[in-house]
Amino acid sequence: MFRNTMPRYEVLSEDAMATLDKGWRRLMTEIGVEFMDDRALELFRKAGQRVEGNTVFLDPDFVLEQVAKAPREFDVQARNPANNIHIGGDSMAFGAVYGPPFVRQGDVRRDATMDDFRNFTKLAQSFSALDSAGGVICEPNDTPLDSRHLDMTYALQTLTDKIYMGNVVSGVNAADTIAMSSILFGSREAIEQTPATISLINCNSPLRWDDRMLEAQFEYSGAGQPVVLTPFILMGAMSPVTIPAALVQQIVEALSGIALSQLIRPGTPVIFGSFLSNIDMQSGSPTFGTPESGIGLLCTGQIARHFGLPFRTGGGLTSSQVADAQAGYEALMTLMPTFLAGANWVMHSAGWLEGGLVAGYEKFIVDIELLQMLRHEFTPLEIDEASMAFDAHQEVGHGGHFLGAAHTMERFRTCFYRPLLSSSENYERWMRNGGNDANDRATVAYQKTLAEYEQPAIDDAIREELEDYVIRRRAELGD
Repeated sequence: MFRNTMPRYEVLSEDAMATLDKGWRRLMTEIGVEFMDDRALELFRKAGQRVEGNTVFLDPDFVLEQVAKAPREFDVQARNPANNIHIGGDSMAFGAVYGPPFVRQGDVRRDATMDDFRNFTKLAQSFSALDSAGGVICEPNDTPLDSRHLDMTYALQTLTDKIYMGNVVSGVNAADTIAMSSILFGSREAIEQTPATISLINCNSPLRWDDRMLEAQFEYSGAGQPVVLTPFILMGAMSPVTIPAALVQQIVEALSGIALSQLIRPGTPVIFGSFLSNIDMQSGSPTFGTPESGIGLLCTGQIARHFGLPFRTGGGLTSSQVADAQAGYEALMTLMPTFLAGANWVMHSAGWLEGGLVAGYEKFIVDIELLQMLRHEFTPLEIDEASMAFDAHQEVGHGGHFLGAAHTMERFRTCFYRPLLSSSENYERWMRNGGNDANDRATVAYQKTLAEYEQPAIDDAIREELEDYVIRRRAELGD
């Protein structure tokens, strides 16, 4: 886990914040939010909110009262306590890509498989820049739909000892994740005391929370597991085309979902979610790594801090089909404002390609390089007497060099970032070594990492209990 103690980059003036405040209050009161679940409607009705059909017209002050019940910061436990994370404050935690049905290895684009899922899980375990493999790192299309969540959760629990995300396809899948987490950590009481999962609850923007997402939210919030209430907004399609309008809609959607979690279980941890980008108005295709999404990301951080909530946004997003220059600069266009905003939970940090349709092996390594470089760049510089290196000047004198100075030899390994992929060879040496580009080096890096992967130890009794649960539930589901 990374602590970002750099100053936050805030772009909204007091007048701008006041205008946004009026906007979200009006949208929430006059247009309202749809909740496609009778339990949610009943909770709002009992709390004194106006409900017409599936639409809830929320009192903004009531919503803020509920939001105030959510913790500003909280911990999430991992199987290995050294990999526990803190959500909120100056903490930043990173998870891999989430949700792609396809994978790319070099020039090959194909359906994702369970073997791919396991490989990406192993890669996430192997790099300290990631705090989590995530959840649905890719969609394993070679496994039965109704039970694949069991195999994915089991892989996350056994191939890594980091935190993992819960499955949210349905309430049933969420309940299975909670049951398996209770096995892994000893009891349901243990995970309710300190959460063990983070789960993504997406809003069907504009202004609708669907039944499947709400079913999962009821399960996770009821068990005290944090959920990321995330508006899924592509400006010009799922929201008005202007950034301020999208921000107002995002506030309404996120806060309404957070209010529901507090009605389900007061004090349950939540994360203010944001997935904000725009579409190409000529083709209708989603675009990522755009200046607009970067501005929205910076604004989101300031808004979340205004409400006293930890927040999720950012990642290594790109619209590129392959791990090329476009993929690199668009990923950086998202990751840089992610660090400037100080996002607390960062999904899609490694492997995202083709607008999220593809999990890329080479892109995974490129993103790890970006993450490691940014973490180094956002580590505050320590300036003390030793770093002034006066003794080195005494040793070298005038007109000399510092390559072999004692000060250099003692410190260069910690002073300079050591690249994972970048090449600094001159042209002749680069050609002698094969003339490989960054993509070639990324291929070598992920293959080497998988070959050297060591599975973290797990208690045999716990493994057997998890396996028995998966087998039993698979049979009950007819798979």
